[in-house]
Amino acid sequence: MTDTPPTAKPWYVYLVRAANGSLYCGISDNPERRFAAHQQGRGARYFSTSPAVALVYVEAWPDKSQALRHERLIKALRKSAKEALVASFAAQRQVPVTACCSCSSS
Repeated sequence: MTDTPPTAKPWYVYLVRAANGSLYCGISDNPERRFAAHQQGRGARYFSTSPAVALVYVEAWPDKSQALRHERLIKALRKSAKEALVASFAAQRQVPVTACCSCSSS
């Protein structure tokens, strides 16, 4: 038997782009599963008027309390600052933001 403590499961802060171009911020222990739920109309009433179209930002934190703290910080940002987070995340992934979003203009 080993005496290593169990590894805490990370929690994630995420941003989802809605069809109307708005950004929804939330936390989850599995952002891909949560995004799929949002696409199916479950998990947040926010998407009842404008469906979820893209998971555009994900940030890992060691525990739920830190994820909640950062979710509040992100929610307090202006939309332009949230868009900057999305752009930096897309640049790290080398995927253009417009490639994953049907609401972009051509």
